[in-house]
Amino acid sequence: MSTIPAVELVETHAPGLGPAASPDLGPCPSPAAPDPRKLESGPSRQWAPHAAHHAAAPKSGLAASAVKEPMGELALRIGKRAGRSVATHQYHRGALRVLRPHYLDDSGQVCYVLVNPGGAYLGADLFLLDVDVEAGAGLLLTTQSATKVYRTPGSFAEQRMALRLGDGARLELMPDQLIAYRQSSYRQNTRVTLRPSSSLVMAEVITPGWAPDGASFKYEELRLRNEIHVETDGGTELLALDNLLIRPPLNDVTGLGFMEGFSHLGSLVVVDARVNQALADELHALTAGYKAHTGMSLTRSIAGTTGLVLRALSNSTGELNSLLGACTALLRERWHGQAPLNLRKY
Repeated sequence: MSTIPAVELVETHAPGLGPAASPDLGPCPSPAAPDPRKLESGPSRQWAPHAAHHAAAPKSGLAASAVKEPMGELALRIGKRAGRSVATHQYHRGALRVLRPHYLDDSGQVCYVLVNPGGAYLGADLFLLDVDVEAGAGLLLTTQSATKVYRTPGSFAEQRMALRLGDGARLELMPDQLIAYRQSSYRQNTRVTLRPSSSLVMAEVITPGWAPDGASFKYEELRLRNEIHVETDGGTELLALDNLLIRPPLNDVTGLGFMEGFSHLGSLVVVDARVNQALADELHALTAGYKAHTGMSLTRSIAGTTGLVLRALSNSTGELNSLLGACTALLRERWHGQAPLNLRKY
């Protein structure tokens, strides 16, 4: 199986989709980070994601994206009650909310659809999301439509997401594609804290938006950063830091070591105690039937859990969605006895 450096423990300035040495990340110390589940004072004791996300704001050479008040905030806590997963706390403000929950099968896993009534991200927009899946609960979180990032002159749009999974908790994060239009800059920072018995699956597709001259890479910058931490009784350790940075104005991103002549990028991140080399090989073989250039990396193991990152390059959103859908379908059927996802959004 070929490997690509899809996961790095140091910041890189390119997707780095060329050949890699070893996918084993080895140990890496992580600085202490604030608890993303801070509570407001006062009798209501409501969840306050605002302060926690500002504490972890990334540095930038551009103008700061964070305005005094976020454009949208969402906090969602999922627990298990009478064999079904339900929301035990829900809070939203501004241009973020979720639709009514529904259940796709009899597994008890709840599905929520994230909605941005504004329809797009613009310059200096900041969106904060906190999702907590409690012990034994299961959540499928998706979006109503693609995330569109329009022009952000002199600034950038930003999304900060904090995810926490309890013992035996399960989260599938399956948003529609991210579309970056010309002269747009976007930052996405996702921090995950999970237990060794948790199960995490995150998929993402990045596509270039339309430009008048038909060129694919007219956006200014895309920076997507995933920090995944494993929490044990002895403390919290960094499992993986997955950092993707694409700056078309500074580099020829179409060539070797970047996008390899492709325009679309797909990623799949899986963390589970059942992840191993055999599964990575099987998923890699599964992707061979698609019109995409694909590579795989495994993380080290912490307390029995391991991470897997798949990167895929293509010229088609549909092809990447099909590829990632086939991989997640294999995991859903084998681990949970569930059918492939069919969200029927359109």
